[in-house]
Amino acid sequence: MVTQILKEEGILSLSQIRREMVDLAGGKGANLGELLSQGIRVPPGFVITSKAYSYFLEYNGLRDKIVSILKEENSSERASERIKGLILESKMPQDLENMIYTSYDELSKMAGKEVFVAVRSSATAEDIESASFAGQQDTYLNVRRSNLIEMVKAVWASLFNERAIEYRKSKGIDSAKVEMAVVVQKMVNSRSAGVMFTLNPADGDPNFIVIESSWGLGEAVVGGKVTPDEFLISKSELKIIDRRISKKNLKIIYDPESGRNKEVIIQNPESESLSITNEEALELAKLALKIEKHYGMPMDIEWAIDADLKFPENVFIVQARPETFWSSKGRNGKQEAQREVTERRVLIKGLAASPGIASGRARVLMDVKEAKEFEKGEILVTKMTDPDWVPVMKIASAIITDEGGITSHAAIVSRELGIPAIVGTKDGTRVLKTGQEITVDATRGVVYEGKIVAEEAKQEVQKGGTFSGISRDVLLSLFPVTGTKIYMNLGQPDVIEKYLDLPFDGIGLMRIEFIVSEWIKHHPLYLIKIGKPDEFVNKLAEGIAKVASAIYPRPVVVRFSDFKTNEYRGLIGGEEFEPEERNPMIGWRGVSRYVSQQYEPAFRLEVKAITKVREEMGLKNVWVMFPFVRTTWELNKAVGIMEDEGLRRTSDFKVWLMAEVPSVIVLADEFSKLVDGFSIGSNDLAQLTLGVDRDSEILGRMGYYDERDPAVLRSMKKLIRTAHKYGRTVSICGQAPSVYPEVTEFLVKEGIDSVSINPDTVIYTRRLVASIEQKLLLRGRK
Repeated sequence: MVTQILKEEGILSLSQIRREMVDLAGGKGANLGELLSQGIRVPPGFVITSKAYSYFLEYNGLRDKIVSILKEENSSERASERIKGLILESKMPQDLENMIYTSYDELSKMAGKEVFVAVRSSATAEDIESASFAGQQDTYLNVRRSNLIEMVKAVWASLFNERAIEYRKSKGIDSAKVEMAVVVQKMVNSRSAGVMFTLNPADGDPNFIVIESSWGLGEAVVGGKVTPDEFLISKSELKIIDRRISKKNLKIIYDPESGRNKEVIIQNPESESLSITNEEALELAKLALKIEKHYGMPMDIEWAIDADLKFPENVFIVQARPETFWSSKGRNGKQEAQREVTERRVLIKGLAASPGIASGRARVLMDVKEAKEFEKGEILVTKMTDPDWVPVMKIASAIITDEGGITSHAAIVSRELGIPAIVGTKDGTRVLKTGQEITVDATRGVVYEGKIVAEEAKQEVQKGGTFSGISRDVLLSLFPVTGTKIYMNLGQPDVIEKYLDLPFDGIGLMRIEFIVSEWIKHHPLYLIKIGKPDEFVNKLAEGIAKVASAIYPRPVVVRFSDFKTNEYRGLIGGEEFEPEERNPMIGWRGVSRYVSQQYEPAFRLEVKAITKVREEMGLKNVWVMFPFVRTTWELNKAVGIMEDEGLRRTSDFKVWLMAEVPSVIVLADEFSKLVDGFSIGSNDLAQLTLGVDRDSEILGRMGYYDERDPAVLRSMKKLIRTAHKYGRTVSICGQAPSVYPEVTEFLVKEGIDSVSINPDTVIYTRRLVASIEQKLLLRGRK
């Protein structure tokens, strides 16, 4: 009887499968069969169904053994080892093996040669899909006939990776009852590959299709290893609206010598050439529209371009799944705002630094001394900003600068305040005029002529993900739990109330520079000179306490001051105490100030403020972090000063240091003896590792300043591994994880303990980290 069922349902061609056959073919197999039935080009293949998996278990007497092991072993790691070992060592039933080879041979016959295949997992149970098990568990690419059976068993074994077992426990799913189908498809000889969405993933706009592409296999794009080319295509006109060519430093290809995939560094002109043609992009868009229409919902689609075939037969869809992030959110007036905006005349373009849409009158200011002319709700247009501009920025509806990049002061502060901002326009102050009505679309980096009529829609966009009228407990239940803590960066104590409903685990970077420049305004040494040191201590303590009390008991990591000399000179009384340095970026800053004879008294005021918050106010959730650390001796001395003021490391008082200078990476083992944790300052780490001034527009445009550079990423990886070896935690608070999702994915895969990002990316990052962790859980790699 079993054999008869096996013959009928053990292996099915993709052409035999439909959407409703999830129990047999799994989610991936069912979707691919459904696409094929609608005339979508899908690589040919077959599915080894859940019936075959069950037959394999029964033939080898494994089911009862698996149940027993899961009951016997308290350790998921040990249970995983034993069960996977059983599956991999068990014999494939001869009749099933013959059926698999026959199906493979039919694929080869169609191609006229022995084919390489992809062997992918396909979860079958509906509850597994809803528990975010949809998608890959283990996938093996470029598999040949000789190792096909081995790879099929490896996919089955991946059901019992340690993290998969743990995850199912947390979801109340019985691991012994989980079934698995395996999809076997002919490999596309990918010249190019990538993903596409039937809405704009940046803002959820359903009027567009976004395509991301790169050279070689799609894993380079899906895995965040490259910054892909990007196409923005209008659905209504099926027209390319925008196109961005990125520098693609590597591609993943099949290596016939090793029989494995390998990463290959690519040089110009290939690295800076479009990886797909406009014609191919539009063909992909047509397929995307067809898929979305059939499923009746926005879709997330993986595709590949076959190097061996001619257009349009070379365009293949390799996977399609429902888009889940924006689909769960109501857009309402936001669509109207986006539609209205795109119909306006473009005045100027720049870098989209802080997303959102705002309309209003422009106010061009060339010097902060003109700030008194600025009226609340106007759009600030200036050359660039520094801390002196913050009071103006707080009342602006949007910000436009001539200079700066996505890590500039204007970009960072705007994201924190939730204000739309476009930076690096080059000549915004020349093109735009005071009093001119304009619309800032900071999602696309475009300034349009005129004012949007849909004011309500504009306001909705500007909220950037706030949730009024929902309790925090209810709100948090809407977002996934992550093993990696999601912290938030903050500098303005006044805005903490605005972000209380966001799903963050604490403040991973609280900058005190804003409190000093806006609340205190005087240089600390000047206040000491005039006999008012308590004014500094009390106001600093007040600002820190406002944040710490609002989110108690979640931690608040307060970074000691990191003004540079030119910024300190701007404080009242500062010129008397600060030298003029030619390059303050790598001058007298960070810990070198605290341990200097000149500044030590001022540093002690900062320590006193922390002590006041913790001891007098009882806010024990406040920790500290040392910035711009260069050597172990200076850190040792600074910690000594802190201890002299009564602050010592304890179980509830953690001391971190920022890993910005390469020496911290090189001597991470020595620094680990002095602190409880590290936080990567990716902005400075990138510029000091690469020898690039991050404020240099010329080098920035040429692509030299890049926090995703392999040297920077390798430094981060080394720090994580060394810190963990000595029992220390690692976080990141630079701009990289807020701006580059691929950096976040890289760090989570490497085991980082937390990421601290800007408020506007908290929700997106939590979802991203959750999805990465679930993939790692299934693959058993973290």
